[in-house]
Amino acid sequence: MRSYDVELTRTLDLAGHGAIDQAMAVYDGYNRRARKDLLYYLEKGELLRLAHRFADSQTAWLMAEQRVQMWEDTARAHPERLLRDLGSILVNDRLRPYEGADFEKVMLSARMALNHLALGEWDKARVAVKRAHEREAVIASLRARQVLEAEEQARKHGARPSFKELDGYPVETIDNPEVLALKNSYQSAFSHYLAGFIYEALGEPSLAAAGYRQAIELRPGIALLERSLEGLDARVLDHRSDLAELLIVVESGSAPARDSANFNLPVFTEYGVALAPVSVPVIRPGDAATSVRALTVDGRDLGEPPVITSIDLMSRRQLHDDMPWILLRAFVRATGKVALQRQALKRDDSGLAGALVMIGAVLTEQADERGWRTLPATISVARTSVTPGDHLLTVDTGAGRHEFPVNVQGRYALACIRMLGSQVYLVSPAAPSGRQPKARASAMGLGLR
Repeated sequence: MRSYDVELTRTLDLAGHGAIDQAMAVYDGYNRRARKDLLYYLEKGELLRLAHRFADSQTAWLMAEQRVQMWEDTARAHPERLLRDLGSILVNDRLRPYEGADFEKVMLSARMALNHLALGEWDKARVAVKRAHEREAVIASLRARQVLEAEEQARKHGARPSFKELDGYPVETIDNPEVLALKNSYQSAFSHYLAGFIYEALGEPSLAAAGYRQAIELRPGIALLERSLEGLDARVLDHRSDLAELLIVVESGSAPARDSANFNLPVFTEYGVALAPVSVPVIRPGDAATSVRALTVDGRDLGEPPVITSIDLMSRRQLHDDMPWILLRAFVRATGKVALQRQALKRDDSGLAGALVMIGAVLTEQADERGWRTLPATISVARTSVTPGDHLLTVDTGAGRHEFPVNVQGRYALACIRMLGSQVYLVSPAAPSGRQPKARASAMGLGLR
């Protein structure tokens, strides 16, 4: 019965004021006696990354990755175990082991790739983005079967799982043109564009082109994405160039929170009135993510970087697609709780036992509000060519101007900006090693100036 929203609101507030170490201490305090699950390691890895503790962040995410891989193994070998999971029927969905949203599973691989780049492990970053795309295929196969299974189970239990029939549910939060315009809830233009950039840096233009094309398909009409295909072969083959390709990733805000929307439906029995409690998650309107009005390198204006991935929208699409299954579990659970109330009313003429069972049924019916909240709400990208050496990266958010020194060495480089609360951080990778092109972007994470 813990409130995950309360825990993460406090954690994010501290991180948004630059108190990363305190944020991690508070988050660990909330989880001191709890079993460390997938969600714990997802959140912990993100906080450690903000603190520039890339190796520790990767250790946390490797623990998360192990749990996602177990889910993948089950999805491949025994999908029926996942498809027919009607667990949490007796109490509520919060008691279900947290398996992670589809987009969280894919985003984990993409963020592990960023950590690999931060550690100079470009070959391992390549493995991570490849794993992300393989994971998408596993999810696609399972979800296609899940739609059919949900319909079959609904018919079996006599349920009509549609959130649009719940009077008072804010349908527009998950059923609107922006949400439905997404191809699905788990593929992002960012992860595919990042893959394209990594493949390009490693001298694999055909794979790079595939990554860029997939990004364009997922986020059409973005000139920056389309320009990445122009001159791709020439960039890869021209080893005499004295310019470096600098990719700037801009992350803003945090993933949206969920609340529990409760509906108590009266059911008339021959022994009295019972309540069928139904609780489903609703995505709360998030705080407006800080946007970058201008991005400059050494005074050269790169303009406003376009948003290529909205985790906020992906989260809403995930809930939209999951609603039939969520409602089916709620329906089966409510049916069981009504049966318990009916038996209590039957055995106790005073109605006291029925009332107590009814109160217990209502109080224990809570929707699952868990989610990877430290993920950014939006991800934007900018790209430019620079000479190797020291540069000044300037970020103008409208509320302030923030300058970061960046040192670029070689032909490819990456810099990550994270805007959270009142803070603007620059999280940059170390020099690549091994067979990678000579690429480096190094800097300190700074707060507001």
